[in-house]
Amino acid sequence: MSRSVQRLCVVGAGIGGLAAAALLAARGLEVTVLERAPAVGGKLRFLSPANGLTLREVFAALFEAAGARLEEELALTRQPLLDRFLWPDGQLLDLFDDAEATAEAIGAMAGAEAVSAYRGYLSRARQIFEALAGPFLFSPRPHPLALSMNPAVALRLGAAALSPLWEALGGHFRRHPRLRQVFARAAAYVGCSPLLAPATLMMISHIEREGVWQVAGGLLRLAEALAQLAARHGAQIRCGAEVAAIALKGGRAAGVILREGGERLGADAVLVNADAMALGAGLFGPEAARAVPPVAAGARSFSAITWPMRITAGGELLATQTVLLPDEPTAEYTELQYRHRLPPAPSIQLARDGDRLLCMVSAPARADTRPLPAEAIAACGRHVQERLAGIGVMAEAEGPPLTPADFAAAFPGTGGALYGAALHGWSAAFQRPAAQSALPGLFLCGGGTHPGPGVAMAAISGRLAAAAILEERL
Repeated sequence: MSRSVQRLCVVGAGIGGLAAAALLAARGLEVTVLERAPAVGGKLRFLSPANGLTLREVFAALFEAAGARLEEELALTRQPLLDRFLWPDGQLLDLFDDAEATAEAIGAMAGAEAVSAYRGYLSRARQIFEALAGPFLFSPRPHPLALSMNPAVALRLGAAALSPLWEALGGHFRRHPRLRQVFARAAAYVGCSPLLAPATLMMISHIEREGVWQVAGGLLRLAEALAQLAARHGAQIRCGAEVAAIALKGGRAAGVILREGGERLGADAVLVNADAMALGAGLFGPEAARAVPPVAAGARSFSAITWPMRITAGGELLATQTVLLPDEPTAEYTELQYRHRLPPAPSIQLARDGDRLLCMVSAPARADTRPLPAEAIAACGRHVQERLAGIGVMAEAEGPPLTPADFAAAFPGTGGALYGAALHGWSAAFQRPAAQSALPGLFLCGGGTHPGPGVAMAAISGRLAAAAILEERL
């Protein structure tokens, strides 16, 4: 007689793994979460201040399914001002969750024609989201042919959705290059170039307009709340426990082997909340490596350099989220994408929490072990300080910058890439691994799997993995 999975090992305590652990522990499974780092959170331990929370309903449904209420677990505040953009000549543009407020700001900056272009763009962003939400974002990964043959999806998307983001934005903002530059920032949220990323990323503008929420204490509190919820349902969470290999029995995943002492934990199934690149590189054993295809070095998403700072003077122009844009909108992507080096004048993302400031620029991930030259990192740091000084902000570093080499060490097998495989080309989204791997009993979740990077997407991947595990029969 077949039976359901009863014992589960979760490898990695990022958002996806913790979401699945909470859901499955609430259903009565014996869940053990194993995290090599000293604390839960995954990439949020490094980038927590850099993002707000979108798709709040995803998390409300997740907590409810695990027997809790989101508003009782976390203090959330809606952020009316989504982003502030500043150029070297001092021009400023604010984007709000209220479309009319944004239209007014765009009109003040670029005139009535630009407002009309923005309204058309926003309508297109909504169309794309409505086309992809049900059959793609919130569902198991479909085959591209099945999605393209869905008449409702095809009608809403249109052929233009298959073009690169930069090209599609040109159709809306060709006479307004700075607006094109602003909305091309959607590609940065998935760590890739707008010159190659698909136009479907325009839906991010619609998602943000539906609400961006700040979490009291930072997004890391979300991971901690999920871990606490899983623990309340009996899940065991072990930090400082590095998994060396996936154990197999009879051709299926049957537990894990820890690096320290070779401890073996048996399970009916294993959920890996780590980048598929690590799995494909053989870091969990040669048998598990065959569960996913290896990702080529050229397909890696961008990494980053981050500087933690404290504001000592000025700061009046800094919003919760501020982006300092360069004059030339595409030069940085050419440097990052084709030359694999830091551009001289990158976009700078600033996340502010009181007098604390996290500064972040995109940087190339590396397939090898060679770090970025120290002089290039130092020059980039000077550029960040110069741009801050240009808007009247004096800030002191609170520690050394984190570089792609640091992220590569924290997340082995990735080369420092923070968003999994690069979303370059319309078909790239269908090349991400699904929840069910090619190895029986081995499941996947996290930002490197379907439906992609981002806190909400990682949570969705955890929910999809949990559903697949509950359907598993031995």
